[in-house]
Amino acid sequence: MTLRKLGRSDISVAPMAFGGNVFGWTADKGTSFALLDGCVDAGISLIDSADVYSAWVPGHKGGESETVIGEWVAARGASARQKLVIATKVAKLPTRPGLSRANIMAACDESLTRLKVDVIDLYQAHEDDTKTPLEETLQAFADLIKAGKVRAIGASNYSGARLAEALAISAAHGLPRYETVQPHYNLYHRAEFETDLQPVCVAQEVSVIPYFGLASGFLTGKYRSEADFGKSVRGRQMGAYLNERGLRILAALDEVSASTQSTPAQVALAWLMTRPSLAAPIASATSMDQFKDLAAALHLSLNPESLSLLDTASAE
Repeated sequence: MTLRKLGRSDISVAPMAFGGNVFGWTADKGTSFALLDGCVDAGISLIDSADVYSAWVPGHKGGESETVIGEWVAARGASARQKLVIATKVAKLPTRPGLSRANIMAACDESLTRLKVDVIDLYQAHEDDTKTPLEETLQAFADLIKAGKVRAIGASNYSGARLAEALAISAAHGLPRYETVQPHYNLYHRAEFETDLQPVCVAQEVSVIPYFGLASGFLTGKYRSEADFGKSVRGRQMGAYLNERGLRILAALDEVSASTQSTPAQVALAWLMTRPSLAAPIASATSMDQFKDLAAALHLSLNPESLSLLDTASAE
């Protein structure tokens, strides 16, 4: 398995990331530990979390995902921790909103405490904060890197124009730059990223770590009619995908998975891995069976005919 660099940093990762939003939410502690062990065994190094995970759940306050990761780190020890690239985010936790210097510095210390680590490998701005000057945000990240609390920084949910502006400010002022960006990107949701962010990422060597790589589960193929909506907590979102184009994409996934003896989810992730500037699509699982299905995508190579079929079916 060939590792991929995160931007121009010294960090390299396997070409798939595990989405830690499920930890402490739809995956309990025991299952979360098994999933993290599975990541280590499969060579999946990048674990993506955020301080806000999972504040949306009744009775939760945020930090649940980071806490579970920290408990796993404490239980498994230093050698296991070294096999992971731990990524987390700041800006969206209701008690720690925005990207002001004061908020970033405080939120980072709180994340480090929950994660039980000395350094966050990839610290990401979870969303743009137009009320705070980019220079202030980037200087705060610079100070965290200088203090040894953060190795590299990334952005999430930035427009192409704002990412380009941030990169220009970093270059002009000698500040650390965003080495990664997290957009919403998958076979169904393509045009926004490909027309706006992708040109900036390719030109500036910014690595892409897309979320919703499986369109909240639609691209696994298990949601094919309204009768399937009850299969998960995300099922109610599937109505947005069940249209002529969505069914066309599922048909293409079925055809390619049959010819490659794989599953639609594996094909959807393998397609993402071929896209320009992609480092590692994020995928989540709540059971080891689901995880093994997703991890198999690391070893699936799609031929030009399969890629063309998927490109055509998913064209917007």
